[in-house]
Amino acid sequence: MGKIVLKSVRKAFGEVDVIPGLDLTIEDGEFVVFVGPSGCGKSTLLRLIAGLEDLTSGTMHIDAREVTSAPPAQRGLAMVFQSYALYPHMSVRKNIAFPLKMAGASPEEQEKKVTAAAKVLNLTNYLDRRPGQLSGGQRQRVAIGRAIVREPSAFLFDEPLSNLDAALRVTMRQEITELHQSLKTTMIYVTHDQVEAMTMADKIVVLNAGRIEQVGSPMELYHKPANTFVAGFIGSPKMNLIGGALAAAEGADQIGIRPEHLGIVTEGGWEGTVGLSEHLGSDTFLKVTTGQAGVLTVRAPGEVMLRHGDKVRLAPMPGKLHRFGKDGVAL
Repeated sequence: MGKIVLKSVRKAFGEVDVIPGLDLTIEDGEFVVFVGPSGCGKSTLLRLIAGLEDLTSGTMHIDAREVTSAPPAQRGLAMVFQSYALYPHMSVRKNIAFPLKMAGASPEEQEKKVTAAAKVLNLTNYLDRRPGQLSGGQRQRVAIGRAIVREPSAFLFDEPLSNLDAALRVTMRQEITELHQSLKTTMIYVTHDQVEAMTMADKIVVLNAGRIEQVGSPMELYHKPANTFVAGFIGSPKMNLIGGALAAAEGADQIGIRPEHLGIVTEGGWEGTVGLSEHLGSDTFLKVTTGQAGVLTVRAPGEVMLRHGDKVRLAPMPGKLHRFGKDGVAL
């Protein structure tokens, strides 16, 4: 079981409220991602759940047991950090077994759990190697294995893939997602990368200055952003936001249109000039300067033969406009 409930949780460092106060429920077995820009409080919130930081006020329950003041060791959680924090002089086997040894587990139990974790993580052939003989992805799997053998109520991941190259991040993203499907254990994952959030999460928590802007599934946040902050953060490239007369004509302070929802048309729409064009084969990304809507990002499928300086007309696809009021909240 791994249900985690935060009520009126607040964290202040001196006079500065890093987390002014929030409520959040994470259901047993969910894969929840905390996402937001640097300094939004996502890692602090994770550390509060782990017990590595003390709450200034509020309460926290894990599986209906209050743990507000409980030390990390009594919370039944396992944390995987950005740095692998492996012991370089120990073999993979001993690194994974270390928390079991510290807990007083018998050698037989250690071997059984290490063998099972290594099988899940494809590390069986590397158990007698040392961390220096492994790739970055393999080291991260060892760190995850060390967490698995503890059989925690929930796993806490603090930007675990940020030290890896782009291709390896994709592979590890898939492996962690498959691990969640296999273990069915609650996982909380912190990242600033909204692509990681969209591809991995059952539920995304978007944070901004320590406040929750929106909680929902990836597709809920994509199709129905609660405000302009979420609209601009979720989606890659980010949503185009347009003000002025065009927004006023729609009864809004701002209107939003995602790059993939802007169509290239032969007549009507907004006339513009192509600036930057990026041809990726599967997609073409264009920066188009228009007189009415400002600079817009367009994501067109396939190869679009437009270059710098070309004239083009753009029109929003039917039903794809988002409308926002003066306070930035979706209408």
